[in-house]
Amino acid sequence: MLMSKSDNLTKGLIFIGAASFLPTLFFYLTGEEGIYTITSMEMWHQNNWMQQIMYGADNQRPPLVNWLIMPVANLIGWTHVVIAARMVSIAATLGMVGWLYWLSRKLFADKSFALFAALTGLSLADLLLYRGWLTYTDPVFAFFTFGSMATLWVATIEKHRGWLLVSILLVSCAMLSKAFTAYIFYGTAALVLLWQRQHRRFLLSPMSAIVFTLAFIVPVAWFTSIPKIGGHSATMLDEIVRKLSIGNFGSYVGRLLVYPVETAVRLSPAVLLSCYLLLRKRTLEPEIAPDRFQAALLIAALCVIPYWLAPQGGIRYILPIYPLAALVSARIIWRAGEAAQIIALRWFAAIIVFKLIFALILFPYYQSHYRGENYTEAGRSIMELTRGHSLYVTDVSSSGLCVTGFIDAQRYPLPPIVYPPEQWEAGFLISRINDPSIGKLVRHYKLAADDLFLLCRGEACAADRK
Repeated sequence: MLMSKSDNLTKGLIFIGAASFLPTLFFYLTGEEGIYTITSMEMWHQNNWMQQIMYGADNQRPPLVNWLIMPVANLIGWTHVVIAARMVSIAATLGMVGWLYWLSRKLFADKSFALFAALTGLSLADLLLYRGWLTYTDPVFAFFTFGSMATLWVATIEKHRGWLLVSILLVSCAMLSKAFTAYIFYGTAALVLLWQRQHRRFLLSPMSAIVFTLAFIVPVAWFTSIPKIGGHSATMLDEIVRKLSIGNFGSYVGRLLVYPVETAVRLSPAVLLSCYLLLRKRTLEPEIAPDRFQAALLIAALCVIPYWLAPQGGIRYILPIYPLAALVSARIIWRAGEAAQIIALRWFAAIIVFKLIFALILFPYYQSHYRGENYTEAGRSIMELTRGHSLYVTDVSSSGLCVTGFIDAQRYPLPPIVYPPEQWEAGFLISRINDPSIGKLVRHYKLAADDLFLLCRGEACAADRK
């Protein structure tokens, strides 16, 4: 009966945590979210499904996230493209939690623990409060990447080549959503599983080898189908190489010291609580599946270490490992006994309540007083000032993207704003710099710490702007 009550509480917290994402659908654009609303609109307008187009130029990024956004936006209306994009991110986040529940149940054959692990993953501070709804590529990338690792693991345990094939499909989708690093995460999981003797026969069998070779089909097909062969792959590789360059050695040393602490805090309360329990030696029950627990810990550690040692890179790059961090933490808390589980549930409930306060009060206040609403006000002003004239954009800063993304959505079905042609004689330009050689200043918008300028040329400068 006690276990049943605990399961019901866990399910209730999962439901409330999932529902807490609903208010985030209606936030103003923030950060670089405009990239995916803008590129989705431009791809849809041009009927271009293979290239991610931004401001009329090839953005040289994989298009899968856009493929997911476009049908949703077309269904609910392109003026609501921000909602459509956020729906995709939130669905990916909740899907990743679903993968975690499924994997936990397969590994430890305990429904109650699987529910607890899913709640642990959903309650990770960085995921619940920010990354889980933000319209970046990371939630979708994490959904496919972790899904590929989970299905690979289950395929190995069950000797099931159907799941192995699914894992190949998922890792291919992960690459098409962001980067080659999907294969590094996947390969790390495969190597750890291969290290365990009982899995080698299945993973090294000829049939499994054939399935693994299928992983090359999707990237090869995509890279050879885009017009400029080599450009996209070179850009994706260049992004990885840039993160390995050390700028200031002192800053790099500081990063090495701060990164573990920052990561633990962002993955609180689960990681901090599990670390506390380990330090206090509060783990009471022996592990029933030590090889699986050790594999989860080792995969997570090996995947995080390169990002810790890399001179550059943010926490969002290890989003595919969040579920494994949650799984390991949940297992430590679970084995610490009922008292530790109750404390964890209270902390999970507390952060979900804070998320509701954040989503309903704190972040809306921030957007109305600092960044967010001012972007829409600038966008409306620019639309009014430029009505009836050509409008271009060169501002790729976060504020410029937010303003342009708003204008594109509000102008629909008019074409999205693009870069100006090499020789343009008349019209308006949204620019990050005020340069008289580019155009005459029409309006200066101060957007928090950023500046945005509306410039004009030719007959547009004589437009009535009263």
